[in-house]
This record gives sequence, C-alpha cells and structure tokens, in this order.
Amino acid sequence: MKMKFLLGPVLTAAYIVFFTPAAIAAGHAVVKEHPTTKAATSTAGFILSKADKVRLTWEAVPGAVMYKLIVSGDQDANLDAAVLKREKTYINGCELDVRQFDRPLEELYWQVQPLDVNGMPLGKFSEAQSLDSGEINPSAPLTTTEFEKMDYTPLYPVYSWIPSLHAGEYELQVFFDDDNDSRTPDTLIKTDRVSGGSHYDYYDDAPKIREGRYWWRVQAQDADANPISDWSKPSYFKVTHRAIKVAALGDSITHGGGAVSVPPGYRLYNWETYAGMPILNLGFSGNTAEAMAARFKSDVLPFKPKFLVIMGGINNIRVGDSADQVIHSLSEIQYMCILNRITPVFVTVAPINPAKMKTVSGLLADSGWKEQQKKINDWVASQLYYIDITPRLTDPQGCLFDRLTSDGLHPDMEGKMIIGETIGTYLKLRFSPDLGLPPVSENNESAS
Repeated sequence: MKMKFLLGPVLTAAYIVFFTPAAIAAGHAVVKEHPTTKAATSTAGFILSKADKVRLTWEAVPGAVMYKLIVSGDQDANLDAAVLKREKTYINGCELDVRQFDRPLEELYWQVQPLDVNGMPLGKFSEAQSLDSGEINPSAPLTTTEFEKMDYTPLYPVYSWIPSLHAGEYELQVFFDDDNDSRTPDTLIKTDRVSGGSHYDYYDDAPKIREGRYWWRVQAQDADANPISDWSKPSYFKVTHRAIKVAALGDSITHGGGAVSVPPGYRLYNWETYAGMPILNLGFSGNTAEAMAARFKSDVLPFKPKFLVIMGGINNIRVGDSADQVIHSLSEIQYMCILNRITPVFVTVAPINPAKMKTVSGLLADSGWKEQQKKINDWVASQLYYIDITPRLTDPQGCLFDRLTSDGLHPDMEGKMIIGETIGTYLKLRFSPDLGLPPVSENNESAS
C-alpha cells in the first residue's frame, strides 16, 4: 500500500508538440513553439521566467514514511520564521514554486525532517542548504530507480521519479534496445498513463525476461494529457540469463519496498541488498502461493537458477486461507524445481502485526493466522533445505515486532536486513562451493 495525494492546480502553457520515430527512439520530443510565445523557454519550449521553480532532493532516511519540509530565512530550522511549511512529502524530493517568495533564492534555506507513519519525527532536521543549491527550472522529471546499483534488475521493475510541479498525470514509456546501439531506433514495448500529479511510481506487470538492455522514461502532463515537461533522461537497465546461481520467488516481501511509501526500485527495503551475494529478484507484489506456482514456468525457468529461494503464503493466511492450501502450492513449486534440476530452498512465513495493519491501511487479519502460519512453518522445517527467518521478527505475542514495520505487513529496513542476512548466511554455509564462494566457517557465520 502506498499513500498518494494530489497536488494543487494544473499549469498549462502555449506550445505544440510533434513526435517523430527518430525522436522517440532517441528519447526526445520535437517541440515547436507556438508563434505567440515570446517569453524565455526551456529546451522543450515551455515558458519559464528567470526562476519559476526549484527541485530539491535528499537521501531517503530508513523508516521515513514522509518528510516535513521548511523554507526559512535563517539556517536554524526555526519554524516560526519559516516562509513555507510542507508537512507531508512522500518521496525524497519535490519541486517548489519559487515565485511565491519575495527574496532571492540564495537568501532562503531549506531543511527536511523524517517522519514516521503517524507524522512523528524520526530525527532532527537536515542541515540547512541554500534554496539556490537545488536544480533551478528543471525541464523534465528526475528518475529515482536504483537498478544500476543492484546485482540484477528485478523481474518486475518498479519505475519511480520525483513528482513535477503542476503535473496532472504522467506518461511512461519502456523501450528495448535491440542492438545495444544508442544511434539506432529502439523498440517501444510499453506505454501507459499514471493519473495524479503527485504520483511517483509505476509497477510494471510485464516481466522483463528477454536478455538485453532496456530503458524507460516519463513525462509530466496536465489533466488533459498535454505535455508540460520534456521527457526524463533515459534510465537504463539490463536483463541477463547468464550464470544465475540464486533466484528468489515470492510476494511483496521479496519484491521490495517499505515504510508504506518507498517503492521497490530503491535498494533500502530489498532483502536481497543484505544477502551478501547476487540474488535475482522474481518477487511480485500481492502474490499468493498459488500465484507463485502459476508463474513458475514463465518466470523462473528462463533464468535456469541453480537454487531457488521460495518465500510465500503470507497473503494467504492474512485473509483466512488454510495452511493446507499454501502447502499444496509450495509442494507444486518443489516438484517443478526438482523436475528442472533446481534446488528449492524454503523460507518460513514471517509474522504480521494485525493491530498496525488495521490502523494504517484498514486491512483486517484473519483471527486464525497464527495457527496457519505455524502449520506452514512446520512443513517448511521438514524440508531438506529451509531457512527460518521467523524468530528474529517475532515479538512475545507472536506478531511482527512493531519497531520493524510501518504498516504491520511489510518489514522495513531492519526487518529486511534480518531476512537478507539470515538467507545469505544460510546459503553461504550450505552451498558456498556451488555458489563459487570461498568456504564459510560456522565459527564466524551462523545460520538459523
């Protein structure tokens, strides 16, 4: 679940946009300025004054669901002296209309404070920075995905960006680079619209299986689908099938994301980040165990992993499905693994926190979830290779520790770190030679 809020009014400008195949392939719009336009313009022809807006960005803070932003004439986070207060920004960046200020940007300072899901501070305000340190009059959205920092791009990418000022919606395009040559046209494989100007991510439901290089871009538009920005710079990612040792099949806990508002394109809330080895992310948010089994042939087999980490069932038990139903699907996955010479490694079902689920998102957990969780985990523990992540996530009442989750269902950074380190340690201890890793001694590594 992600919180989304619409921003203020829509800004329109006088311009006409034409697209050519070559321009689309290169990631650019060919923009013809309207004959009546006289003001200074960006490279795309959009009307700009000397400084109409500024884009601010900052590092994502672990556990932060939102940020409070202040702009002030001093550097001391003095709320009384603030000329602008924005209580809720759900991504680590924003664009501000600076025409509202009556002084030069170099005389104003901005700071942000991380907040939890209840709007309570998680820390102090950041160090004050001059407002003119931001990007003045950005002409296109800024992409924020971190695929280039990951060992592998997730099978189901989630694209994200800093919202554009006055946007009413966005158009997103994904391309496949057939020949890995930036001078030749690329194939447009997806185009879609994202409604709501404050939205900042898009979950791609088409798995990226074909080997090669891909790229995506996004453009801000008004409510009538008229462009109000250039296209963002191409954001590239690669897909490979070569020498995949470990892949992970699962639901949103495997897919990534956390702290309610942070999408899976950030490494911070991906447990694979903390495993200490390359693991191909085959997670899909919202999956049940049945859905995982149903996509085994299409999503797992093309990559031919040597080991498959399997973690699923939480979306079943929280709505009242039986453990037997989950075990049946996990057994199907196990059978298909063995049939295709893949070693299945099962992971226990994590606990949930029903009270926080209800408070934050209105989700109700089935009253018998603990009994079903135990039954599934007992089955998992009877398998040849299994990893028990549950103890370190579970409070004395048998629920997910309150400090480890913002929404009661998904572990945040500390929880993902526990999961990733536990899985990575087990794999190293049991399969180091097969993974091409040096032998690991149980004296300096411990597996659950």
